[in-house]
Order: sequence, then structure tokens, then C-alpha cells
Amino acid sequence: MTRVLIHGDGVAARCCAHLLGRAGFLVSVQPESRPRLPAIMLSEPAQQLIGDIFERPGMFRHLPCIRQRIVAWGQDAGPIALPHSAVVVSEKVLLESLGPLPQDAESADVAWTIHASPPLPAAVAEHRFGSRVACAMQVELNDTAEPAACWVEALADGWLFLIAGERRSGWLLSVGLHPESLLEQSAMIRGRVARAHSPTAQFPAAPRLVVPLGGRGWMACGTAAMAFDPLCGDGTAHAVREAILASAVIQAATEGEDVDALLAHYETRLTSGFHRHLIHCLPYYAPGRGGLWWQSEADAVARGIAWCDTRLGGDPRYRFRLVGLQLQAIR
Repeated sequence: MTRVLIHGDGVAARCCAHLLGRAGFLVSVQPESRPRLPAIMLSEPAQQLIGDIFERPGMFRHLPCIRQRIVAWGQDAGPIALPHSAVVVSEKVLLESLGPLPQDAESADVAWTIHASPPLPAAVAEHRFGSRVACAMQVELNDTAEPAACWVEALADGWLFLIAGERRSGWLLSVGLHPESLLEQSAMIRGRVARAHSPTAQFPAAPRLVVPLGGRGWMACGTAAMAFDPLCGDGTAHAVREAILASAVIQAATEGEDVDALLAHYETRLTSGFHRHLIHCLPYYAPGRGGLWWQSEADAVARGIAWCDTRLGGDPRYRFRLVGLQLQAIR
């Protein structure tokens, strides 16, 4: 039987392990040691996708729901309430809900390695488009905060994202200045926060992609492959889609398809998805949102779009298509 080694134990790693194990591969997992995100908002499509992969529909229905998104974006923009549908879950609880990792700890005679966490092969280079950093902190909401809501607010030196939890608690994500400085600038979110605790996590928030994304016998997947701006992308859903494609590449290679063509398809598909994400991001960082910080981040996103255009060479041509969970050659 073909053995696959997976570095990491996040969402992408667990999806790869589940799909490959179900397909008959011997899977070994090397867990990672890193802080878990305190709160993740899963959209309805992300919930459906994960439920389908793990054959557990409705697995998130018990979690706190977000029913509206309240946005104040742009100079002098008043808040606008929009319908929304998502659940809030910590990364720790999310991973536990996906079930235990494979018990097989052998790693000899590995045919493929999936890097779902660092380190990556020495030949890999990371391309980051922006310098923005996010801070996450737990907050207590006051009685005027709308229930089952999230709030997004653009400010002169960054933006804030507040997610309501249970029992008047919530999580505040700040991008740009330190969260306390951004709260001082806030006209919408500050009035809904009764008390803010010290930041519990800090992480880069600019989009990034590694090159190459794979080679003979290995692929990068999940956050080891790319990261999205938390403002404009459902990163968890994309990590699952990467895992589906990475697993399909290994299955197709084992069945005799051309490995180089499969890896080229994987690289093109992921780069195209990253390209679409950057195009979606650009209007949110467009000039007019604020000062030099916004202009610098918008310029970085524009550079990323141009870089992807060069990598993709115009309109990419695909040699495979995903049918269900398997790749089929386009003859």
C-alpha cells in the first residue's frame, strides 16, 4: 500500500488524512505544536463542505450562530446591517470535532509527503503581499450590542472585526495599529465593548503564497501553502478545498497519471484561487479609506495581482478536472 506522511494536524492536514485513509492509503501524521486560534467564523458553505467530507451533516448546528453583519467601511460611512449566516468556534474545538488522527505512526517508505505546516523543503520561497499584522483579544460586550452579530469597521490606521459569542462575550480582531489604539478611533465597535482583555494571539494577516507548491513526492497544503486576508476570505473552506485537490493528485498519480502534469495542475489551481482572492481584496484597501497605511497595503495587493498574472500567463489551461473527489484528465 502507498504510504503518505502528513506534517501538521490542522484542518487541511486532517482532511487529507481522512480522504487518503478512506481511499486506502497508509497515512502517518506528524502533529504540530502551535497556539490555536481562539475563534473561527465558519460560513454556511464551509460548514456544508466539512460536513460532506467527514460524512457528518449538521455537525456544527450546536454552535453559536451569527445572523447579521454590521459594517461601517470608508470615511464617514454609517453602519449598514446585512444578513449573515455563520457559526463561531475555537480552532481547538473545531479540530476535536473532526475526530482523532490516524494511529499509524510509521514513516518509512513514504511515497508522498504533504506539508500542511512548516518546515517546507529548502527550495520553497514565500511571497507575501502586505505587512499587516492581526491581534486577537477577548472582550465583554455591553447590553447595547446586537445579539448574534459581527461588526466590521474601517478606521484611519486599520480595521476592527468583532464577533459575538455566548453570554455577552466576544472576540475582537484588529489589523493595523494595536487594538487599544484602534478602539480609541472607533465610532461603532467601541460602543459595543464593555471591557477588553489583553491580546491572546498575534499573527501576520497579509495574503501569502509559497512557490513552488509541490514537487516530486511532496505538496504544500493549507496554511503552509497560502494564507488569505481575514477580511476577504473564508480561509478554512479554502484549506479544505486544497486538501481535496492534494488528495486527488496523490490518488491520480498512484493510478498512473503523469505526475508532473498533476503537480502543474495543483500549482495553477491554487495560484488561480489566490489571484481571485487578491482581486476581491483590492477594493477594500483602495485609496480613500484612510491614510498611508491603507495606500501601502493597497499597493501590496496590486503587486500581488500583477505577480499572479505573470505566474499564470494569462488564461490558464487545465489538463484535469475534479469530478467528485477524483481528478479526471481532460483529453
